[in-house]
Amino acid sequence: MKLLRFSAILLFFSFLPVQILAQEEFDVKEFYNKTEVVIPMRDGIKLHTTIYSPKDTSKEYPILMQRTPYSSRPYGEDQFRSLIGPNEYLMKEGNIIVYQDVRGRWMSEGRYDNMRAIIPNKKQDEFDESSDTYDTIDWLIENVDNNNGRVGTWGISYPGHYAVASLVDAHPALKAASPQAGIGDFFFDDFHHNGAYLLSYWRATAVFGYDKTGPTTESWYDLPGLGTQDQYQFFLDVGPLSNLDEYYGEDNVFWQQLKEHPNYDEFWQSRGIIQHLDDIEPAVMVVGGLFDAEDLYGPFNTYKKIEETSDNYNIMVFGPWSHGDWARQTKRQAVGNVYFGDDISEDYQRNIETTFFNHFLKGDGDGDVDLAEAYVYDTGARKWNSYEAWPPKNIEKKIFYLGDDQELTEEATENKESFISDPAKPVSYNNEIKAVFTPREYMTGDQRFAARRPDVLVFETEVLEEDMKLTGEIEARLNVATTGTAADWVVKVIDVYPPDAEDYEETMEHLDMDNYHMMVRSEVMRGRFRNSFENPEPFEPNKKTSVNITLQDINHTFKKGHKLQIQVQSTWFPLIDRNPQTYVPNIFKAEEKDFQQQTHTIFGDSAIEFSVFKE
Repeated sequence: MKLLRFSAILLFFSFLPVQILAQEEFDVKEFYNKTEVVIPMRDGIKLHTTIYSPKDTSKEYPILMQRTPYSSRPYGEDQFRSLIGPNEYLMKEGNIIVYQDVRGRWMSEGRYDNMRAIIPNKKQDEFDESSDTYDTIDWLIENVDNNNGRVGTWGISYPGHYAVASLVDAHPALKAASPQAGIGDFFFDDFHHNGAYLLSYWRATAVFGYDKTGPTTESWYDLPGLGTQDQYQFFLDVGPLSNLDEYYGEDNVFWQQLKEHPNYDEFWQSRGIIQHLDDIEPAVMVVGGLFDAEDLYGPFNTYKKIEETSDNYNIMVFGPWSHGDWARQTKRQAVGNVYFGDDISEDYQRNIETTFFNHFLKGDGDGDVDLAEAYVYDTGARKWNSYEAWPPKNIEKKIFYLGDDQELTEEATENKESFISDPAKPVSYNNEIKAVFTPREYMTGDQRFAARRPDVLVFETEVLEEDMKLTGEIEARLNVATTGTAADWVVKVIDVYPPDAEDYEETMEHLDMDNYHMMVRSEVMRGRFRNSFENPEPFEPNKKTSVNITLQDINHTFKKGHKLQIQVQSTWFPLIDRNPQTYVPNIFKAEEKDFQQQTHTIFGDSAIEFSVFKE
C-alpha cells in the first residue's frame, strides 16, 4: 500500500485552512509580539494557544480568535505567520489575534472527536467545543494584557464549525462571530449529501480518523496513495466500499464510524450543530461561497436557523466563490472556466468583514451598522445584490415540469422517460482525470459531456427572450420508478450559454464558452432516504414513487439568449459512491454481486420548483 506524507500534498486538500499571503511591506514580526501558552479547560486538559499582541500598548484591543484542527503553526515564539487574522485590514489596524489547536489535535492535549457532540446542560467537568471555547475566552480576558473585554471568533470550513460552536452557550465577552463555510452536519455536508457517501472525501478520512499519542508539531497520519492520477478508474477498480478496508484499518476511528453508521442515527444527529442554535446572543455574520464544493448546507442553514430562533444581529454574505476564495485577494475572481468579476474578495474584506468586526468589537456594538441583511452575488448578472431578507420577499414560485421531447414545460404531462443505469459505467461528475480531493472547479463545470450520455436525461427551455432571475432554494419533486430496489437521484440546474458566447481568460484551452453548459446548482438524494434519513427503505420495483430533493439556494440571472436546463441522472462518480441498485441494509458492506444494472424512469409530472425574483 503506497502512502504519502501529509506535508507533501498539503496544498491539494481544500478542506485545509486558507493562508493568505500578506503584502510584502507589512512585517507581522515588526508590529506584533507572539506568545504561546497552554490554557486549562474545566476538566484539566490543556490546549495549546498562540497569541499575537500589538506592540503598541497605548490602547486596548479586542481579541479575534480562531480554533482549528489543522494546526496553529508555525510553532515557536520566534516563528511568525505572514498574515494573521481574518484579513490584512484587521491585521494592520491592530487586534489581538489568537489561534488554538482544538482538543486532541497537534500541540493540544486530550482526545480528538470528529464533530464532537454538543452536550446540553453540561454538569461539572463535562465538556464540548462550546465549553472549550468558553473556557478559552474566560482565560484570555483575564490574562492577556491590553484587551478591551470583547472577543470575536471566525474560521473557514472546520474552523468555521468551531466558530458556530462558540455561539452555543456563549461567553458574555463574545460579541461577534463569523462562521465561514462552517460545517453544519456530516450527514449533509462534506462526507455525505442527503445520506449519499462522498467518495471523493475518502482520502480525507486519514486526516480525521487517527488518534495521536500526545502533543506534536509533526503530522501523525498518512494519506493513502492511489497509484494513479485517474481517480475515476482507481475507485472503479477497487469495487465495493468494503474493499477500501485495505487502506484503513480498525485504528482509523472515523472510517469505522462511517461504516457502522450508514443511516442518520443518534451518532450523526448528535454531531450536528444546527439544532443547537437557539437564542443566540452575539452578532453573527455567516459567509459562504455559492460554488463551494464542500460546505453549502452548513452556512445556509446556520443563517436560517438563527433567523428562526434568535433575536440577535444576524446577516449573511454569499459570493461567487469556491471554498475559502473570499479570504484570498485574487484580482480576477473565477471558478473553473467561468469569470465573475474583479476585486470581489478584497471588496468583501475591506467593506463588509472589517466593518462587521470593528462595529461590534471596537465600536459601541449598538445602533445601526452600515451593512445589509444579506449580500448575495448574482452569478448570472455578475453583480452584488443587497437584500432586506433572505430569501427575498419579492419572489414568486415558478414551476417547470419535465415534459415531452426534452422540454421544460409549465404543465404536467403523461410523458415518461427511461434510461439504463449501469454501476459498471457510472456518469463522471467533472469529466477530468483528477487524483485529488474534490476539485473546486466542477461546481461551474461544463456539463455537455453528461448531456450527451444516454443515462442522463435532459430537459430545457427555449432560448430565453428576456432575463429570468432565480433566487432562493430549489425543490425537485420527482416521480420515478426503477426496476430495482435501490437508486440514487441527481438533479443539476444548468445555464446553457448562447452559440456566440465569448471565452474568458480562465476558460481551458480545449473548451469554448459557446454553448457552454454551466452547472449552477446540483444535489443528490440517496433514494432509500426519500421518506426518512433515520429509517431507510427499498423501492418497490416498477412502482411510481415520489422522491423530493432540496437543492441549496442560488441567486442567478439566466440571461436573455441563454437557456435553463435540468439534467437528471442516477450516478455521479466518484463524487459519490456507487449505489448497488439492489437494496442492502448497509452499502459499506455491499458485495460485488449486489451491483446490478437497472432501468430508471422519470414521469412527466415531475416538477422543479424555483423562486423567480421580481424587481
